[in-house]
Amino acid sequence: MDKLRRVLGGNDSPDEESGIMSQLNETTTLSWSTRLKAFLFCFILGILLSFLGSFALFLSRGLSVFAVFYTLGNILSMASTCFLMGPFNQIKKMFASTRAIATILVIASFVLTLIAALVLHNAILALVFIIIQSLAMTWYSLSYIPYARDAVKKTFVACIG
Repeated sequence: MDKLRRVLGGNDSPDEESGIMSQLNETTTLSWSTRLKAFLFCFILGILLSFLGSFALFLSRGLSVFAVFYTLGNILSMASTCFLMGPFNQIKKMFASTRAIATILVIASFVLTLIAALVLHNAILALVFIIIQSLAMTWYSLSYIPYARDAVKKTFVACIG
């Protein structure tokens, strides 16, 4: 819109304030509706991959296929939020001090699940890493809800003690 305004106003050269980075940002920035559509597409596709992996349990070597589909679905669902807040902002928030450990656990469980399923072909180990992955993803997700981790900790301590 600004370019159109400059051209229509007779000033088709960019302002002195707009440097190369702002011009690059202007050309690569997606509209909010495009970001939302891409987020929903990736998120739903991630959920579908995780869900379709459940059907693989009934096939031969099904647990390994399930581990791969489940992990790829979680990765895609997690990456979908990059469309909402941008990849750099997403990475910065993922490794903020409040959720750095949870992020590392999630990424490590992704890698270990795939190694157990694809390299080691060990279904039981893959299942253990899937459980760890689910717990790590839950803990990571709770870090975005204010006081949710504290509530879960208190509930767990109350149930145990």
